[in-house]
Amino acid sequence: MRWQLYKETLAIARKRAIATLGAQALASILIFLVYGFIIYQTIQGILRIGDLVLYYQAFQRGQDALKGLLGSISGLYEDNLFLSNLYEFLELKPKIVQPANPQLIPQPMQTGIEFKNVGFQYTTTTRQALKNINLKIKPGEVVALVGENGSGKTTLIKLLCRLYDPTSGSITIDGKDIRSFDIANLRRQISVIFQDYVKYNFTANENIWLGNIELSPTEENITAAARRSGADQVINTLPQGYDTILGKLFEDGEELSIGQWQKVALARAFLRKSQVIVLDEPTSAMDPLAEDEVFQKFRELIKGQAAILISHRLSTVKMADCIYAIANGSIVESGTHSELIKLGGVYANLFETQAQYYR
Repeated sequence: MRWQLYKETLAIARKRAIATLGAQALASILIFLVYGFIIYQTIQGILRIGDLVLYYQAFQRGQDALKGLLGSISGLYEDNLFLSNLYEFLELKPKIVQPANPQLIPQPMQTGIEFKNVGFQYTTTTRQALKNINLKIKPGEVVALVGENGSGKTTLIKLLCRLYDPTSGSITIDGKDIRSFDIANLRRQISVIFQDYVKYNFTANENIWLGNIELSPTEENITAAARRSGADQVINTLPQGYDTILGKLFEDGEELSIGQWQKVALARAFLRKSQVIVLDEPTSAMDPLAEDEVFQKFRELIKGQAAILISHRLSTVKMADCIYAIANGSIVESGTHSELIKLGGVYANLFETQAQYYR
């Protein structure tokens, strides 16, 4: 692929070089012809020396003006390519439709969340990302999703957040389809930390506050959320504490390790007063001690929220009330850790594959 790109780039450069050389050669010939004609006219006595200087300067300025005009036209054409992308983006219509008469989300949830025969297919592919997904998440229950990369775990969460709508089936909260709820209100009830969480070059305080901008950035809730995730210990070691700018974009910024950034992102999730918390690989970059500290008091941290864990570290999902093993977009197994180990299926195989390196 790199060789193909190289050949195509070289072909474009060759065409451009030939076109430029041809244009410059033609322009040079024309210029010399005009200069030769002016000199010839002067030698013949038709033009005087003053006329020669006048025509020479007029021609030179006309040439510069023409170059500037052509350069501006070229720049306008290039800018138009970017503007066409911008206008195309601005004209996109949202595929997630706001209901005409949105219903209120149950607070608190009574029966919880249920996926009923949910299927999903991205528009850019013919492959089914999810097929006939059926699962329940009760209030206060911890559910874990495990499976290989690309099995559909994160896609399932995106459907719950209504970043996409299912192509078949339905997702309900207390029996009501989530498509009947106000989109912004639905998303307020779900705290999510995806694998590609954002590192903002703001202060530590503001980085956590962005998890719930409805709160005042000076509230004690931010410190409490940082304590719950373990970020408080990290932030207190920084030069200005919570007022320290994170990242190296600014001169006085302080860079954190990936594991420390993950604690800040986790605090962002804990700050939102939601009924569901989703943690997609929440401790993948943390050291074993920090990870153990988070999960030892996980029940206390979520404080009655329904929780969905996605993790490749199967030691962290053992404490889940129910574990769903997903393969090729379908749920192939479900149960507690001990039940799935006895079953000896996909989950047991994944768990034993990891466990053998610790024995």
